[in-house]
Amino acid sequence: MKLTILGGGGFRVPLVYGALLKDRGEGRVTEVVLHDLDDSRLYAVARVLDEQAAAVPDAPRVTATTDLDEALRGADFIFSAIRVGGLEGRANDERVALAQGVLGQETVGAGGIAYGLRTVPVAVDIARRVARLAPDAWVINFTNPAGLVTEAMSRHLGDRVIGICDSPVGLGRRIARVLGANPKEAWIDYVGLNHLGWVRGLRVAGRDELPRLLADPDLLGSFEEGKLFGVDWLQSLGAIPNEYLHYYYFNREAVRAYQQAEKTRGAFLADQQARFYEEMKRPDAAALTAWDRTRAEREATYMAENRETAGAGERDADDLSGGYEKVALALMRAIARDERTTLILNVRNQGVLSALDTDAVIEVPCLVDAGGAHPVAVAPLPEHATGLVCAVKGVEREVLAAAESGSRTTAVKAFALHPLVDSVNVARRLVEGYKDVHPGLAYLK
Repeated sequence: MKLTILGGGGFRVPLVYGALLKDRGEGRVTEVVLHDLDDSRLYAVARVLDEQAAAVPDAPRVTATTDLDEALRGADFIFSAIRVGGLEGRANDERVALAQGVLGQETVGAGGIAYGLRTVPVAVDIARRVARLAPDAWVINFTNPAGLVTEAMSRHLGDRVIGICDSPVGLGRRIARVLGANPKEAWIDYVGLNHLGWVRGLRVAGRDELPRLLADPDLLGSFEEGKLFGVDWLQSLGAIPNEYLHYYYFNREAVRAYQQAEKTRGAFLADQQARFYEEMKRPDAAALTAWDRTRAEREATYMAENRETAGAGERDADDLSGGYEKVALALMRAIARDERTTLILNVRNQGVLSALDTDAVIEVPCLVDAGGAHPVAVAPLPEHATGLVCAVKGVEREVLAAAESGSRTTAVKAFALHPLVDSVNVARRLVEGYKDVHPGLAYLK
């Protein structure tokens, strides 16, 4: 079975390959094709993968190419994890927004819109090529903003593109763990959009254990989300929000923390990974050791500003690995081998959330089998959550329209309608600021 990884020179690719090395089942991936636009990054990652595979018999064969069409032909699965504009682009997304006093996070607010406007045209081109060159392939999308990009690709690939994210998985795991339950035996009632969802229940042996957690202040305050959001707020909500909702519920504090930080997250990662890729140019460098060291630092500093704002302290050791590679492998297994499972995924709505249309991509538990991912019916969201989901989905639709039409006016509308952008004039300045620093937005006229 052939797996093509787009963004194959990306830093997290070894996580995926590591998961593949542990899979010894029938019908496993036997060939991995790495595609990237940067030869030097491909070389660096291929070195790490080579060291990972050194002691593993029958490890999946790895090849690398900068030819996209060559990478796609014959693929059974395509894993898309591209970053249009690189980490320098992410750092610019943050800086331009913060200069206007609004959030510039990678997937949330102005930064997420800017990233989407750069990424959607590229993702659509990829989807069209997949439809032409590998029509039977399944696309697993982890390119951010994951929900937006998955919806853009679904217009050309239908349900054969599925978005994944490790945030809901990690959240469910933490809740189950603090309740003393086995995460593998828990049903997580989670629904929303990517980076905008809520856990409303966690069932073990048919019993919802979430009320027990919400009623116990000590227990509720003992894990990541309790520390991040505060016990009182979680009890008011009657649910556990995805960690990214901290940017909405505590926006003023988050913006201030990012403005005061020595470096933005994008700038930190750009500098950190530049050192890694530079080190990989030395033939004597221990590739896997250098990668492990860099990864540990990256994960330990994840959402550091938010935790500092909330007084949440350091991340627990058990939370230092998100696990998206495990989600990807479970998804591939379920489809390729018809190993039925339940996963929280980004898929087309198909009537699950009545407030959104059928084609809107949402994040929801899905039953997965050889026929793909099938969203499970869930209870409606409360009004406050429905309002936020509808508002952000409306913004995503404006981003898609702007990317398709090249309309600067529509792009301004997308920024202005976002709940975290507080002025139409700010939206206009954001568009001009992003166009100044991103050549990839020259298409907006």
